[in-house]
Formats: sequence, C-alpha cells, structure tokens
Amino acid sequence: MLIFISEMIGTMLLILLGDGVVANVTLNKSGMKGGGSVQITFAWGLAVLLPAFIFGQASGASFNPALTLALAAEGTVAWSVVPNYIAGQLIGAFLGAVLVYVLFKGQFDATEEAATKLGVFSTGPSVPNTGLNLLSEAVGTFVLVFAIKGIANVPNLASGVDKLLVFGIIVSVGMSLGGLTGYAINPARDLGPRIAHALLPIKGKGDSNWGYSWIPVVGPVIGALAAVLLYNAIPW
Repeated sequence: MLIFISEMIGTMLLILLGDGVVANVTLNKSGMKGGGSVQITFAWGLAVLLPAFIFGQASGASFNPALTLALAAEGTVAWSVVPNYIAGQLIGAFLGAVLVYVLFKGQFDATEEAATKLGVFSTGPSVPNTGLNLLSEAVGTFVLVFAIKGIANVPNLASGVDKLLVFGIIVSVGMSLGGLTGYAINPARDLGPRIAHALLPIKGKGDSNWGYSWIPVVGPVIGALAAVLLYNAIPW
C-alpha cells in the first residue's frame, strides 16, 4: 500500500508541476506565457526532483512504468509489486493532469488552438515519423535509465545527492533531445494526462491524438529494458 500511495502522490506532483509549466508558458492569459523551452525543461527536471526526495525512501521514486519494468526485469524490483507501482503511477498522472486543468481553466478557455491545449497534457512529434519518433523515445529513455543506473558508480556519494543527479539527467535529455517528440520518456507521463485530456470538458480541445499515443508508451519501455541489459552486461 505504501508503494501505491507513494507512487500515486509522487507522480501526481510530477505531472502537476510538469504539465503545469507547459500550461504556464503556452496558454493565453497566463502570466508567464512565452517563457519558452528553457523554462519548460528546467521545470520538468524540478518536477521530478521534488517528489523524488519526498518519496525516494518509501518507494524508490520511480514514477515511471518503463523504469519500474526495467528494474523488475533485472531483479531490483519484485514482480509482485509491479502492479502497485504502475497503478499508482497511472492514477497519479491522471489526477495531476486534472489539477492542471482546474487551476488553468480560465487560460484554457482563453486559448483557441486545440494543439496547444493538447500539448499541455501529452507529447507529440515535431516531425511525424513513426520509426524515428519511436527511436527518439527509446533513446531518450535509454539515456535516462542508463544514467540512473550509473549513479551507483559515483564514489562516496552523499545521501540525497542522487536526486540532484536525476534532475540533471532529466534536464540534459530534455535540452538535447526534447525537440523531437517532447521527450515523454515515461509512459505514465503521457498516457495518464492524455486520458484526462480525452475525458475533461476542455473548451475547443479537439482530438487527443490516440494514433500517436502508443509511441510514448512502447518507446520508453524498449529504451529502459535496453539500458539495464547493457548496464548489467558491462563488467564493472
């Protein structure tokens, strides 16, 4: 139960802050409209950092089904608790997205572009190409998980510094690869808010782009599994 609650609240906070910054800089009548991609990228890193230091001791602060599945595949996480992790992550992501809509309802109502509204909730490619979009999500998640695993190689790491390193990883992936697909690198981060977008009564919201939705789910899982396989194959 602790794992479920921790992952649910942690992922809710992640999406509240992560989708929140996108709403903050893209929706009309927001006081920070036009803040740009640098603000979004740093804020997403912080959105991971904050719940990570709150719930790191309780659940390991995965907040990401791809990471959870990869850790289970290598034996770090027991398969018996994987459903608790993923259920918490998906529900938390949905709730976080609902909170963003409630808080920014006035700004959503003042924004006409359906694509901008969808972009608050879920990711999408700058150049649609199924193969390359899938590869982008896989590679971005590979870097994320491989680097997270690599934190163990830092000698004499002070307690809590690992969370700051994860912040750096998220910002690095976003700034280097984020322009390709919006760097979901996390199935819950995209799927939970996309479901919220589909269900919420958002004025003029348009389509939820379900045709693309499998890419930010499958790509991260592939990348995460590849990362742990390579990491564990290296004779450290």
